[in-house]
Amino acid sequence: MHIAIAGNIGSGKTTLTTVLSKHYNWDSHYESVEDNPYLDDFYEDMQRWSFNLQVYFLNSRFNQVLDIRQSGKTVIQDRTIYEDAKIFAPNLHAMGLMQARDYENYMSLFELMSTMVKPPDLLIYLRADVSTLVRQIQKRGRDYENTIRLDYLTSLNEKYEEWIKSYKLGKLLIIDVNQTDFVSSKKDISDVIDKIDAQFHGLF
Repeated sequence: MHIAIAGNIGSGKTTLTTVLSKHYNWDSHYESVEDNPYLDDFYEDMQRWSFNLQVYFLNSRFNQVLDIRQSGKTVIQDRTIYEDAKIFAPNLHAMGLMQARDYENYMSLFELMSTMVKPPDLLIYLRADVSTLVRQIQKRGRDYENTIRLDYLTSLNEKYEEWIKSYKLGKLLIIDVNQTDFVSSKKDISDVIDKIDAQFHGLF
């Protein structure tokens, strides 16, 4: 089975992936961040590096999805290939940070890749206000994230909400991160696990 966690930058995807993988004894696949050769450059000059970064993520997640399906194991994934194509690339294009020819090239790649992968069996979407995202980004203290623009986070949030409203690829669970503490609240973690168990058993 393939479970994926979707959400904006700073919404808590990595934290929840770790918590759930330990609880359920699932294999975990994380977003390639520390070894990403484009992230630092991207946040310094988004327009110059947007296409390079998005192609890197697209390739990385395409390989992840192939590995997940071939493994025969239950795997939880930090961010999906759909977010790259439905949110991040369109957002960069709309903000004038990715040229039209690059965007069209990127989407052509995604359309081809999407015919070769299956969507997750369960998508967990972490919904968070921009103020919550900023607080959590500052708390984790990644240097390259210090220059993230508020308008960038806001437009990403809008794209996420549009995507989730029309999401019909599989089961969907929405968690309000503004009211949930994955780190220190055992009750909040227990509540999330109960909601996931209900999805697995067809209970709503």
